[in-house]
Amino acid sequence: MAVQPIRLFGDPVLRTAADPVVDFDKELRTLVADLFETMLDAPGSGLAAPQIGVGLRVFTYHVDDDEHGHLVNPELSFPDDEQQDGPEGCLSIPGLSWDCRRHRHVVARGRDMYGEPVTLLGSDLLARCVQHETDHLDGVLFVDRLDPETRRRAMAEIRAAEWSGGPPVVKVSPHPTLGRAL
Repeated sequence: MAVQPIRLFGDPVLRTAADPVVDFDKELRTLVADLFETMLDAPGSGLAAPQIGVGLRVFTYHVDDDEHGHLVNPELSFPDDEQQDGPEGCLSIPGLSWDCRRHRHVVARGRDMYGEPVTLLGSDLLARCVQHETDHLDGVLFVDRLDPETRRRAMAEIRAAEWSGGPPVVKVSPHPTLGRAL
């Protein structure tokens, strides 16, 4: 187990969809251990493999002493439409947080590091954490989910942050129907 450097906003790995895990081997178990150690050291409530530069669909979480673990190849579903608003931050956007809307309840299905099936039922903070980390696996950052005004403010604060490398690079599709920022 080793604490790994956390990639910061602007690193392309954070905007790249992670690949599914196919080998449930010692290397995967080492990755899960490194993720957990790095998450606790930061400290954070969750950490996805892309945040330490590994493009695999794995994340760890530690909401409290009763709600902690990992999930490999997660697939999410939502038992209802109930939403929650609340402050959200990210270890890849250190020191900053904004209110973000998420589903209040989530069902996450995936595997553990040995390949065994896992179903995780989460509400409130655990649901927020699971959605946030699964977004990382899809190359999505929580700032993408902010309302337009909050997102503008967030991007200005990110650009002004001491750790920031300056303005983020925004890519626009040359296809008119797909012209959203990536």
